[in-house]
Amino acid sequence: MRTSTPRLSWKDNALVQPAPREAYRRLLASGWTDALATLHPGQRLYTFWDFMRQRWQNDKGMRIDHLLLSESLRPRLVAAGVDREQRGKEGASDHAPAWVELTS
Repeated sequence: MRTSTPRLSWKDNALVQPAPREAYRRLLASGWTDALATLHPGQRLYTFWDFMRQRWQNDKGMRIDHLLLSESLRPRLVAAGVDREQRGKEGASDHAPAWVELTS
């Protein structure tokens, strides 16, 4: 008898459910700025790749780490990014570090 491996899906993950996604939209609408999206518009920037099903090897990640700036900090935003190369190292976490740089 052959057993099959259960299919893994993000559909039950809290991060993709309507309520948390709407809460995030409300944060942005209230004046918070997504530093990564502001400096990298239209780019798919992932911060997490599950170890299952070769998510890293196939670049099928998720962005679960967000760097939000208040309205007063927004003008000081200089740079922001994700250090993907850290995720690719042997024994690495399933997350890649996300960072933001502000002027003083």
